[in-house]
Amino acid sequence: MGTEKKRGVGRRAVLLGGGVAVLGTAALARDELARAWWRLPGTEKARVEGELDHKGAAWTAASRANWRRADRPEDFTIDRVVIHVVQGSYATALKVFRNPRHGAATHYVVRKDGQVAQMIRELDVAFHAGNRDMNERSVGIEHEGFVDRPQDFTPAMYASSARLTAGICARYGIPVDRKHIIGHVEVPGTDHTDPGPHWNWDGYMKLVREASRKVT
Repeated sequence: MGTEKKRGVGRRAVLLGGGVAVLGTAALARDELARAWWRLPGTEKARVEGELDHKGAAWTAASRANWRRADRPEDFTIDRVVIHVVQGSYATALKVFRNPRHGAATHYVVRKDGQVAQMIRELDVAFHAGNRDMNERSVGIEHEGFVDRPQDFTPAMYASSARLTAGICARYGIPVDRKHIIGHVEVPGTDHTDPGPHWNWDGYMKLVREASRKVT
């Protein structure tokens, strides 16, 4: 879990000179406006409260403070799935992601028995990776358990999560490989270690590939 890094004029831009900093800020503003075209009247996608992207998930809304409204993949390409581990229970994850003071949430949470909660629509940007670029381009999946307890990663959890990831990859044309399905620890600039050394990446990726062949 992590908070979204804000864009702005960095120290390097300031050191390069005020004129360059201003130009950089203007370019960022144009970029934001170009990507926000869908917010104009009559162009935003219709939304239904509690609508699911993953069949079988249970909708539990995250606090509005923990995600940003978007129109992915039209405004931001989705090309990554980020795997997290809660360092706590399923109930704990749902509770903190509903807390507006927490500052972070994932799109999904997977319980040990395989139950999936969807907390944020995939078209929106969840503050989950601690890196703004990765937040904008990824879907985050949290898993119940602790990184130092391999027994927390049950067969039911792995199988359910693999089906979820396979569906996400199919929807957005994401390659089913370790470059595009990554752990939180692999996000640039992160200080997190999840999913940790006991997450069975080889077994998980095999399950995702098997599930991908069944996605219609």
